[in-house]
Amino acid sequence: MQLSVYALFDGQCQSAMTFYQQVFGGELSLVKVKDSPVQPMFPDALQERVLNARLVSTEVDISASDWLHPTQQPASGNTLCLYLRGGSVKRTREVFDLLAAKGTVTDPLTEQPIGLYGALNDVFGLRWMFHAVVE
Repeated sequence: MQLSVYALFDGQCQSAMTFYQQVFGGELSLVKVKDSPVQPMFPDALQERVLNARLVSTEVDISASDWLHPTQQPASGNTLCLYLRGGSVKRTREVFDLLAAKGTVTDPLTEQPIGLYGALNDVFGLRWMFHAVVE
């Protein structure tokens, strides 16, 4: 399991991540909703939004997406997350449950077409996102 930063943009993810690539160099990977396995789950208005982007260079490892949560709006304080990825499904569930015990689960940890995913706000108000590949 590895911790990195995850930024949420309101329709500007591609522009922001391209800018950060110009600043820090490195390799940028970017997947839009329309080009992903979750495409049918989203309305037409969100098909051009970025589902996931990652910039890796010798200086940074930044993941990001456009805001895709239909019942919440981006606001100062909820657009930057601590992102745990790459751990085993078992360990991901353990850490999620420990942080959720006194926190608020916003996205229950469930298997999605992209793998195991969930999100929560911990007891101190920090937002956490989780992703593990289900094998």
